Parts: sequence; C-alpha cells; structure tokens
Amino acid sequence: MDLKQLYKKQISLTEWFEKIGHAQTEEMRLEDNEKRERLRVLNEHVGLPYDRPHQFTAADITERTPAFVAFLSKHGEELCALRLIPTEAQLPKLRMRGMSVADVTRDWFPAQGIDPGKYRADFVPHPSDHVWSTIFVVNEHGVFGEIIRGSHNQLTQGFHDGNGPIVFSHDFSAWTLSPDDTDARKYLADTLRMLRVDDLFTRFALAQTLNARFVRNHLVGYFETVASSAFGTWFIDYNRLLADLAAASVSVETSDAILCGRTGGAGRARGRVRVMLADQLEGATIVEGDILVCDMTTPDHLPLMRRAGAIVTDLGGILTHAAITCRELGKPCVVGTKSGTKVLAEGELVEVDADRGIIRRI
Repeated sequence: MDLKQLYKKQISLTEWFEKIGHAQTEEMRLEDNEKRERLRVLNEHVGLPYDRPHQFTAADITERTPAFVAFLSKHGEELCALRLIPTEAQLPKLRMRGMSVADVTRDWFPAQGIDPGKYRADFVPHPSDHVWSTIFVVNEHGVFGEIIRGSHNQLTQGFHDGNGPIVFSHDFSAWTLSPDDTDARKYLADTLRMLRVDDLFTRFALAQTLNARFVRNHLVGYFETVASSAFGTWFIDYNRLLADLAAASVSVETSDAILCGRTGGAGRARGRVRVMLADQLEGATIVEGDILVCDMTTPDHLPLMRRAGAIVTDLGGILTHAAITCRELGKPCVVGTKSGTKVLAEGELVEVDADRGIIRRI
C-alpha cells in the first residue's frame, strides 16, 4: 500500500459530491468557497479565532501590484496555504499547502495556467506545528467528531501519521472520548465553549447575516480547527450544509467479531468479500451486493462503491470526505479497521454491522 499515492488521489468533498451527482453539489461548492467570509463574520460578532487570509486578486500576483509586493517582502519566507478561488462557478478551486509564500508564488502559481481575471487568491497562514486538530459536527443530536495530534488533513483524508484519532461525542452535558485523553477533553471543552452564543441579539444577528442555526445556544454546523503553539486555536471551516449531511452514529464497540472499526455510514449488509487494493482497480468489477474491502476509498473506487453492499476500509475516519460520500450513497461503511484487507479473505461470506462498527463471518 503506497500511502503517498493514495493521498495524491484524494479530492475535496465538493469534488466527491460532483462525481456522485449529488443534488447539492453547487450549494456545497459555494459553501466551501465562502467559508472564510462566514468565519470573518463570526470573528466580528463573537470573537471566533480563525485563519485570517491575506486576500488578493490573482491579477495582483501576476502584475506584482505594490500591495502584493509589500506582502511578499514581509511574508515571503513564511509557510502558507494558497487557495485560488474562482469567481465563476464552473471553474475549479485550486490549492497548495506547505510551501513558502515566495516559493508558491514563483513555482506553483504560474504552473496552474489560470485566467487571473477569474480568480482571487487567499494566502492562509500555515502553522509549522499542529498541537491538535479537530473535525466535528454540532446539531440537535449533540456534538460528535474526531481529534488528533498533528495536522488536520489526517482527519479529512483519513491518513494518520502515528496513533489514530480519538473519537468523541458530547450530549451538551457530558463528554465521551474513545480512547479517553485528559488533554484532548480539555481542548474540546474550550473549543466548544467558543461556539456558545448566549446573547439573544447576537444569535438573531447571526441568523439574519449567515442564516445560522443554534441548539442550546451553540452554533450548529460542521467545523474544523487546528491548534498550534504559535497561534493558539484557529477555526478553519464552518459549513452549514454538513451539519445535517454528516449526522450519523459514531458508536465504537469492541466484541468477539473478527474485525472492528468505526461507523462511516450506518446500516447492515451481508455479502461476499472483494478485496480491492489501490493497484488492483484497473478494469476491476464486483457483483452487486459484494462487500468492498480496501485500503482507503478514492475516486477510482467509485464505480465499485456504487455496486457494493457495504464498504470496509483499513484507514479513514468517521468524518473523512470518503466516509461522508459513502453516507450520501446510502452505503453501510466501517472505517479504520487497520487490517481489513489482511483479515478478510477474498470470497468469504460476512455480515457488516456498520451501526456497531463490526464485521462477522457467517
């Protein structure tokens, strides 16, 4: 399993939605493109910390306007994420992380070949150290998500540098973490406190401005955060659509089942195992209802995912882009089993109980 190659195949959630023909693809695209504007509004109203970008038009970069030259002179050696946001819906959003401002401007930006009149450029500060990263949903059912030490793309894409993520839930009275971690519990409590808006007039203003919803005075939505020793905590995503789309059980259960993982998409299914590693996909087919077992789902797996009765992965987490896509396809999915491709034998008959995150032989 080549993790680097698998990682390169991962795409944004909007692109996943586009590939499966989701009815809300365009809404998701707009929601993603404007997330930092929503974070800016939250910062103004309730002081929510976020990764405030330095914003330019793409033409500012190509023409080296005085404002951009001054920015480049001051911040050129700093690491950043550069996001090229299209002004026309049919154009793709482009991004690059982890390069210096000077390098990404000199090397990566020109290689994209874009029309500079049709893009804006957001240079987002990129912490060199990530103490914590989270990805979670707040809705009427409570709070659920994952937290991990290190960079947040481990959670969105499902590739973990070392120990896997901690799954957590909160019913607005008590936290449940698996495995438990005192430091993570404190960080989560502090983070959730930032989303509590007790002032009625502020909630009304945010409802009017952002079409924001609240439950028990907490802002409803899908959120991502990063924490670094240099900047503290930053919110890097606030998505209103995913508050409902990502709602699912996150139960984690150990048992005498042959394999355990976490719920990526709820439901149960029985079928024969088809193990499909990343290098076996060319021309691959499965029978309708087979259990697709793989390292990690990528867009290359999509034809197989549509026919599968259920999906089991070695890697991944409960709110990765691929897991959310499985949920939208209505497929039972167990993620993060660590060894599904090794434990499950080709052709054997199994039951996937994704509600409990377990797989049994029949």
